[in-house]
Amino acid sequence: MSLTRRQVTSAAVAALPLAVAAAGPAPAAPHRAPRTLHLAGDSTAAQKYADAAPETGWGMALPLFLHEDVVVANHAVNGRSSKSFIDEGRLAAILDVIRPGDLLLVQFGHNDEKTADPTRYTEPWTTFQDCLRQYLDGARARGARPVLATPVERRRFDADGDAVPTHGDYPASMRALAAAERVPLLDVQALSIALWQELGAEETKKYFNWTATEQDNTHFNPPGAIAVARLVAGALLHRRVLPPRDVRRLGSAIPESWITWPTV
Repeated sequence: MSLTRRQVTSAAVAALPLAVAAAGPAPAAPHRAPRTLHLAGDSTAAQKYADAAPETGWGMALPLFLHEDVVVANHAVNGRSSKSFIDEGRLAAILDVIRPGDLLLVQFGHNDEKTADPTRYTEPWTTFQDCLRQYLDGARARGARPVLATPVERRRFDADGDAVPTHGDYPASMRALAAAERVPLLDVQALSIALWQELGAEETKKYFNWTATEQDNTHFNPPGAIAVARLVAGALLHRRVLPPRDVRRLGSAIPESWITWPTV
């Protein structure tokens, strides 16, 4: 016969020495100081506004998978590369406010690939890594923890229905840099292309910003942003960047209505 929770509790209290039982419940755990996860990246992660709906950056959905004590500061901006983000002073702005114990999560690659645009282009094995080191060094100098994330994969399938990688050497370059610098790596490129392969060419249309007027194979709608954010949160847990107490809802359905687009 199974015992009720009340019976189990009563039995446990009765088994304690009188002095311990009389002491009452243990004091509540001390309140944890909030930490901030700063996100540096491009349009795939960025905050979107009402005029862009239903386009959704995965950074908008990431807080749904993290404990309230982990605050997400989404600095990602449309169209930026690891280079242009620095040149525009956006990394400096993060480093002005980042604190010891915070995280700096860095995802670039999409716009670093723009060979015709010298303001954004970086070469995978030289200038891309040089730029990324500035994020790593800046965070470390301020007592924060840098984390690298390979670029989330686009929706592209070949004639056989296989998901095709689109980022060239950029993911491999970031993996090599993370290993050399001993920085946690979230391999979002590998995780996302595996998910697109599992879903298939038709089903993945429900995850990208496909509308009656647009067929966008790079940016996400709410289901896609939620799916990628789930991958990121799971990787933060599995790479031990965050402890289990800081990650939630990995196995739960997330209503699309939880995604909102501010007007300004």
